[in-house]
Amino acid sequence: MAGRIPKQFIDELLTRSDIVDVIDSYVPLKKAGKDYKACCPFHEEKTPSFTVSVDKQFYHCFGCGAHGSAIGFLMDYEHMSFVEAVEDLAARAGLKVPKEAGVFTGPDKDSGTDLLEIMREAARFYRQQLREHPQAGRAVDYLKRRGITGEIAHEFGLGFAPDGWDNLLRALGKDDASREALARAGLVVKKDSGGYYDRFRDRVMFPIEDHRGRVVAFGGRVIDKGEPKYLNSPETPLFHKGRELYGLFHAREAIKRENRVLVVEGYMDVVALAQFGVDFAVATLGTATTRDHLERLFRHAPEVIFCFDGDRAGREAAWRALDNALPALREGWQASFLFLPEGEDPDTLVRKEGRDAFLARLKTAIPLPDYLFDNLMRQVDMNRLDGRARLVELARPLLSKMPQGILRQMMLDRLAELSRISVEKLPVPAAAAEPAGSFRAASSSRTRGPQEPASNVRRAIALLLQHPELMEKMSDENRLADLDLPGMPLFRALHQLLKNSAKLNTAAIIESFSDSEYKHHLSRLAVWDYPAQAENLEAEFHDILNRLSETSAKQRTERLLHKESAQGLDQAEKDELARLLSLKRDISRLSPSRH
Repeated sequence: MAGRIPKQFIDELLTRSDIVDVIDSYVPLKKAGKDYKACCPFHEEKTPSFTVSVDKQFYHCFGCGAHGSAIGFLMDYEHMSFVEAVEDLAARAGLKVPKEAGVFTGPDKDSGTDLLEIMREAARFYRQQLREHPQAGRAVDYLKRRGITGEIAHEFGLGFAPDGWDNLLRALGKDDASREALARAGLVVKKDSGGYYDRFRDRVMFPIEDHRGRVVAFGGRVIDKGEPKYLNSPETPLFHKGRELYGLFHAREAIKRENRVLVVEGYMDVVALAQFGVDFAVATLGTATTRDHLERLFRHAPEVIFCFDGDRAGREAAWRALDNALPALREGWQASFLFLPEGEDPDTLVRKEGRDAFLARLKTAIPLPDYLFDNLMRQVDMNRLDGRARLVELARPLLSKMPQGILRQMMLDRLAELSRISVEKLPVPAAAAEPAGSFRAASSSRTRGPQEPASNVRRAIALLLQHPELMEKMSDENRLADLDLPGMPLFRALHQLLKNSAKLNTAAIIESFSDSEYKHHLSRLAVWDYPAQAENLEAEFHDILNRLSETSAKQRTERLLHKESAQGLDQAEKDELARLLSLKRDISRLSPSRH
């Protein structure tokens, strides 16, 4: 039975992981005092405001408000689930993720830890069939006819699904549980009448890897005649075609080297281009290029070139890509469109012309702004007044999708120039808001920088959060038990956590409150720069606790006095009131200015 990841393991993982190493593997960091800095990977900026704290194991952007632990960074930057982020960190630390007993809709059932192993076994099975199955000669001949070498087939892990209804099923479906898992992985299909059959039959198999190089799906190309020509895995707990891109894991280093990425339409295009040295290409998986695709691609390179056939279908696909690209474009990011001669695709063209000629074609790609306006102007008569008004109406919903910034303003200026209307009079609304619940929507709603806590309670929480070792200095923990002030429920929850879990760092503390209403408050306090010097923190903390203790005593005194006048006190309460009044007089003599 699958189980939850124990909280103690997550605490240990965050304690043993170094957030600097994790983030630096994606975003180059530079030392800045005791911390590290970089330009924020979550919004465009020229001056670094993204800070990573070694002591707190926490990152924060003072520009957009993005913040979190190493787990949070992987979730936001790489779009990992919580479980995937934990597994990634554990692999870096050389740890095995344990599971608690009990029903859990977590990684094994929904995110797919077991399914990943099944996909690895299936990929191994298909590769073996390409080498050993009696029918494999047909698949090999097909690949040779397409000009695919053995080396490139090995590099991309190509395989063969033999003809027949149950080849994979017999190899991997040993019992009911494994057959059900194969169905959840999209490798077999469950019959309405009961039983299963192989989804992929008599096809050359292309394993589809996620951003971590794990096989999450397959694409199968029919060898002879048949429909559909290409068959992809269905949506599964592992695979969402709107997020994954074929070949991205293989192309990462080449994309970084070229500082650009080429988006094509088919597996064979990616494989053939790589064989000819054009190794920075990826392909969508039977769907239009989505915003998730673009967000991921722009993290790898600032320029995306879309390559489409020159026919009507190719131009329609290009326009859909443009529409989805507009909300993702920010300063420094570029998108262009390359249209191939009709009847050609990247696979055939690179074989016909060679690498250098194909690369030369990339220089002729049409920049997105030019493609947008050229396409719209072909739909109107620019010599007519109402034609130019129509141009504005066509452009308005497109430009309104773009985020605020220089590029958007320049495109508005271009529209004003073409339509002969002043830019101030263009009826283009402000940039569309991010979808509710999205990362950037949450980030933009945050304040631009942490403000100084306004109360002693918040100061106490901030100090304890940033310096958990102060917990060891606390004594007489019950003296604040009855204190009724804003923030005290959070202080008590934090106190209890540190009492039960020693040696947590700031990131682990915040992660412990990940499902709590308090997480946002803790995240803000974690990055507040407390004015006290390091050597004075303990004295500062004790002073704050003493002030809170005085407030607590005052509140208790007022409650007892009210009860005394309303209904009287028992002897214990009378003794307590006398003690509190005496304490109040002593404090007043010592420090009258406090009251």
